[in-house]
Amino acid sequence: MAYSDKVIEHYNNPRNVGSFAKDEPNVGTGVVGAPECGDVMKLQLKIGDDGIIEDARFKTFGCGSAIASSSYVTELVKGKHIDEAITIKNTVIVKELNLPPVKIHCSVLAEDAIKAAIADWRKRKGDPAASSEQQPPKSKEA
Repeated sequence: MAYSDKVIEHYNNPRNVGSFAKDEPNVGTGVVGAPECGDVMKLQLKIGDDGIIEDARFKTFGCGSAIASSSYVTELVKGKHIDEAITIKNTVIVKELNLPPVKIHCSVLAEDAIKAAIADWRKRKGDPAASSEQQPPKSKEA
């Protein structure tokens, strides 16, 4: 299986690796995993009071496609309003990174991580919308 140049670039030079402090009130954290392949992704979004994603960080344990998907998503969501970011579909990630069919689950993890991080932020802010959102499956923390 050959990886695309974009996957290799994000794998070799991942963007926005790291974490924000857990107690920061404006940070939402999403942790998702795929037990069938062992990939675990933690995505943190720093979100302003206006709902704009100011910054993003990730830590991913997994294959090159999982790391590339995480790295790409941190760039993709910055500057977007959470209402726009939460609509990002895995197909956007697949297309941009040219992921092979066997690695599409990595893009699904990234989509789920965005939703989980925004839901966590909303919950921490006491937003009633947080309880009505569909929550991605919980997994072990990265």
